[in-house]
Amino acid sequence: MPKISAPSVADHRAQQRRALIAAARGLLEEGDASRVTFAAVAQRTGLARNSVYKYFTDRRELLAEVVREAAPRWTERIEQEMSTAAGPQERVAAYVRAQLLLVRDGEHRIAQALADDPDAAVLREAAAEAHDRILAPLVAALTELGDDAPRRTARLLQGFVNAATLALESGDDFDALCSRAVELTVASLGSLKD
Repeated sequence: MPKISAPSVADHRAQQRRALIAAARGLLEEGDASRVTFAAVAQRTGLARNSVYKYFTDRRELLAEVVREAAPRWTERIEQEMSTAAGPQERVAAYVRAQLLLVRDGEHRIAQALADDPDAAVLREAAAEAHDRILAPLVAALTELGDDAPRRTARLLQGFVNAATLALESGDDFDALCSRAVELTVASLGSLKD
């Protein structure tokens, strides 16, 4: 029986699974989703390639798990930024800033790497779940502002973030871009009072 490096077999399996997900994430952060193969992931974790199949049935399942596990990091950072804001309008501004900080700091590389991957269509479900979790604090702030359609508004405001993300990825100045995206977002909130 192989040695385990955890208190129980279940803990060992969870530890190995997390290591495989981290290895896949690392490969994605390097910018090329095609490099995420069971062989490459196994090599990074020190496992045999066939051992990866004990944890994931195929590459799509592994990639979907990478996407799912990324969402809590985004949400935590967004909620942390929003928690220091004085009111709902300031929380919306913090939401925009937090996401752009995440992009600036490289957290968006996974999405970039996966964009053109042949398995991207399969990953849409995992990405949709992740986006719903990311939008939740924005929806809450919009509800507090009295928005009668907060989920719709949140998706539209996310459009500012998406456009700013593309601009950042094209080399635009972070400070100027972030400031403008926040200004536009906050200005748009005035229409909720009409």
